Amino acid sequence: MSTLTLPETIPSVPEDCEQLRKAFEGWGTNEGLVISILGHRNAAQRKLIRQTYAETYGEDLLKALNKELTNDFERVVVLWTLDPAERDALLANEATKRWTSSNQVLVEIACTRSSHDLLLVRQAYHARYKKSLEEDVAYHTTGDFCKLLVPLVSSYRYEGDEVNMTLAKSEAKILHEKISEKAYNHEDIIRILATRSKAQINATLNHYKNEFGNDINKDLKTDPKDEFLAILRATVKCLNRPEKYFEKILRLAINKRGTDEGALTRVIATRAEVDMKFIRDEYHRRSSVPLDRAIVKDTNGDYENMLLALIGHGDA
Repeated sequence: MSTLTLPETIPSVPEDCEQLRKAFEGWGTNEGLVISILGHRNAAQRKLIRQTYAETYGEDLLKALNKELTNDFERVVVLWTLDPAERDALLANEATKRWTSSNQVLVEIACTRSSHDLLLVRQAYHARYKKSLEEDVAYHTTGDFCKLLVPLVSSYRYEGDEVNMTLAKSEAKILHEKISEKAYNHEDIIRILATRSKAQINATLNHYKNEFGNDINKDLKTDPKDEFLAILRATVKCLNRPEKYFEKILRLAINKRGTDEGALTRVIATRAEVDMKFIRDEYHRRSSVPLDRAIVKDTNGDYENMLLALIGHGDA
């Protein structure tokens, strides 16, 4: 469930554009006004604001935001203002260009978006970068990571609820055999994780646990320092329990010495309109601290206020 809050009466799009223009005028930017508008409009409304702003003032709203805002506040507002598919294309491009074997952003995008949304990301990537996401992932990643990530970002999974229990049992057995043999990069593991529907994978993983006694991710933790195993575990979690995956990203981003603003911004900007309520509840359950309180403790100023607005904090 979304945590985005919209005003009871939403101003007209031209009115929102006029107010944003006013926020940018004069000596200093009125950041509070920017948050009160963009932080409380849904994706369709933000898209219309961007179109109308460009038509009215002859300037892309994103360029205006880049010019007027700074640092983490600029990053979260710009990411949020982008169309979701454009945003994911940008994040995927950054992840491929700065790829390291510990970077899980590509898995995140490939496995937590719907098939249709991932297709839109690939189309947005074409339009923005004049090449395909698949070719960039193939070029910038290596070895087993490439073997897993290319099919994941290329996937178009079936989205229905139908499950083949015979298949779930046989594929649970295959997964257990390959993991027992430490053949973590085996084509069958990659084929199952990259092509099966989320409902089918869920049935397979439930059967795995019932039949073999362990959660699959426990069996994939034999070497905590192995980064390919970490990517496999992230793949399973993103497909199966995305709210738990994102909760952990937030917990690590906020609880370590020095906040990881990049991860904090990415998760809140990409999940506020999707499942942030579940992520927020899971965070509270795991940390015994509400997410908004953790954000207030670790961030400040306009950046803090924008994050609080997106997670549905009452005063933002």
